[in-house]
Amino acid sequence: MENIDKLKSSLAQEEKKMLQIRRELVRESLSDNLNVEHRLELVAEKNGISYINDSKSSDVDSTWFALEKMTKPIVWIVGGVDKGNDYSLLLDLVKDRVKAIVCLGKENNKLFSAFQFEVPMMIIDADSMAEAVQLSNVAAKSGDVVLLSPACASYEMFESYEDRGEQFRNAVQLIK
Repeated sequence: MENIDKLKSSLAQEEKKMLQIRRELVRESLSDNLNVEHRLELVAEKNGISYINDSKSSDVDSTWFALEKMTKPIVWIVGGVDKGNDYSLLLDLVKDRVKAIVCLGKENNKLFSAFQFEVPMMIIDADSMAEAVQLSNVAAKSGDVVLLSPACASYEMFESYEDRGEQFRNAVQLIK
């Protein structure tokens, strides 16, 4: 029994090391892609709110990087087609940085389950990008960031991640 416990402990430590290595590799590879369309792209600053298009982040690792990069309170637009995501990898960042979540897509039960008790303001569904941006504006205030970083595939509601990012950009441009 003692050997089994030691083995489990050793495996847990190795898994933790691998996760750290994986995060570092993602951070390095994504850092090279900053200032590219749909990758942490500043779309606009309106009423003191920064609107960031990270539509290319269609997986949890990329979204982890985007959340980590933000230094201001975040209203996070997330969702789409879940590809078996493990959202627990984002839990600490969400607790620390995200004040509200707007979920895109039809099947957001997994997002609600993962984060419903972790955000201070709200977690809510949106049926379109225009609605997601409008709902984000309800939660955001001057000094905040509205971050589109979906962690999911786009093909349920959009033709591609580019289309998703363009719809975000267009919806932001309509804000007065």
